Amino acid sequence: MKLKNSIPLWLGLVFLFSLVSGSAGLAAGQAEPNWPRLNFEKVVGGLVKPVFLTHAGDGSGRLFVVEQAGRIRIVKDGTIQSTFLDITDRVRSTGNEEGLLSVAFPPGFGSEKDYFYVYYTFSFDINEGYNRVSRFYLGDNGVADPNSEEQVILFEHPGNENHNGGQLVFGPDGYLYIATGDGGGGGDPDQNAQDPTSLLGKILRIDVESGTDPYQVPPDNPFISEPDYLPEIWALGLRNPWRVSFDRQTGDMFIGDVGQANWEEVDFQPSTSPGGENYGWNILEGTHCYGADTCDDSGMTPPVFEYPTHADNQCSVTGGYVYRGPNPDWQGIYFFGDFCSGKIWGLQNTRSEWFNQVLLTTDKMIPTFGEDQAGNLYFTGWDSGEIYIIKEVKATFLPVIVRQ
Repeated sequence: MKLKNSIPLWLGLVFLFSLVSGSAGLAAGQAEPNWPRLNFEKVVGGLVKPVFLTHAGDGSGRLFVVEQAGRIRIVKDGTIQSTFLDITDRVRSTGNEEGLLSVAFPPGFGSEKDYFYVYYTFSFDINEGYNRVSRFYLGDNGVADPNSEEQVILFEHPGNENHNGGQLVFGPDGYLYIATGDGGGGGDPDQNAQDPTSLLGKILRIDVESGTDPYQVPPDNPFISEPDYLPEIWALGLRNPWRVSFDRQTGDMFIGDVGQANWEEVDFQPSTSPGGENYGWNILEGTHCYGADTCDDSGMTPPVFEYPTHADNQCSVTGGYVYRGPNPDWQGIYFFGDFCSGKIWGLQNTRSEWFNQVLLTTDKMIPTFGEDQAGNLYFTGWDSGEIYIIKEVKATFLPVIVRQ
């Protein structure tokens, strides 16, 4: 029995299997993941510098898209339906890294709670910069009332427009995590990331849902009993953590931390961690000593992945999400990207070893990834003003004709 054109049947079946599986296949016992082949599809356009995308966990099917100038837009069924919040009158967005940077909805939003949180850059006058986290309430029309703002935390950003961090995310423990940049300027000149008395260059962890005004510090924060540390600090040694997320199944934390000149990195904190990790900046950039031939990296937590800045048009890591959506073949893959090159990577821990693979190269400037409530994965185009859903490339091939 032969295939058409005399191709052996066993070879045709191997080729068929490799197409269906999406990769060349692996020998038994190998730990390397079976990486998917990706494409993307436009969901909606007409946005202006969309820098963040999320859902509210309220079963509404809505996506909430943050525009950098100070608006949150509601997207549903492939259309921009309305503006959810507009605070362009108070957001400072003159710099490329300034603006309204993220939104977080507390557990129970829509059914039990009528408020949410935002992170934005703010200025009392042109010479001062601040990062602000605030709570806003819904009005009678179901959209946010811009006059309902309650400030949760405000901290000075010393004289630079860059490195504002900007991520808000509720953790599996119900606490609010806040990712802050080091204050800007090349090389962290004020040494904020390693300074235990500064909120800059950190992951903060606070309790905003217990009713204490404006917040309380969780009693199990790692430095709460250390007099030389601010108690809000959960982790330190970060330059500009640009997108932080939790694996919705395991509770593990992933951080995309933007490099200075040579290395972009992805940092990891397992769900079993009590906090207190020091990710090394500005002693280290990635796994490399910064500004010196040697350095003391004792006590530092190295990244689980790094890649060179400015190689192959790369410039700035954009953290993403561990996939827990409806596609069974993508489970456990952490998808993240690069702002300038438009690359999208997969990263996965398999048998205690981290593997990575470039899965897709787009022509988009990617400032953020996002999930809907079902776990489908999206990214936005900062320059194009569009939202895209990540899809799988299905193999297409001619039917195998078997002849006796």
